[in-house]
Amino acid sequence: MSQSADPNAPLPRMDKDAALKWAEDYTAYMARLTDVELIPSTAKVNFEACIGENDEVAEDGRYSLFYYVNSPAPVTEHTRIVRKLRSELPKQGYEVTSYREFKDAYTSAIFGARNKKNGYSVDGDTVGSGKTKPQRFSFAVRTPCMLPPGAKQQQF
Repeated sequence: MSQSADPNAPLPRMDKDAALKWAEDYTAYMARLTDVELIPSTAKVNFEACIGENDEVAEDGRYSLFYYVNSPAPVTEHTRIVRKLRSELPKQGYEVTSYREFKDAYTSAIFGARNKKNGYSVDGDTVGSGKTKPQRFSFAVRTPCMLPPGAKQQQF
């Protein structure tokens, strides 16, 4: 449930609206950084319960957010996009956790990074089959487990 070995360590606090605004802003930043547009109608917002090491779910309102939005960038640009993310995001405290350049519909571009300081994760990858759906590039972010302001953190 928390990012440390202590299940009762204080969680970061942010309300869901602020978390969503950060996710929208950061995916837009990654798109600007890589010189691509976003397709707002493809944005998906998933607030998820925080699951503990032993599958426990707290009842104090804690959550994590997974948010993604697609870009119409053609597959010929996907390698350039992941290279740019790999070169720029470590300057902001992100550690690259996965990386692959685009080869074909079965070996697509992937970039993943995690910020050790705040636990935020960012991803970018080729999505779509190329046969039935156009292949696009998706930008995604995930927050760590967070607690709404004013909520009393449940102890385990």
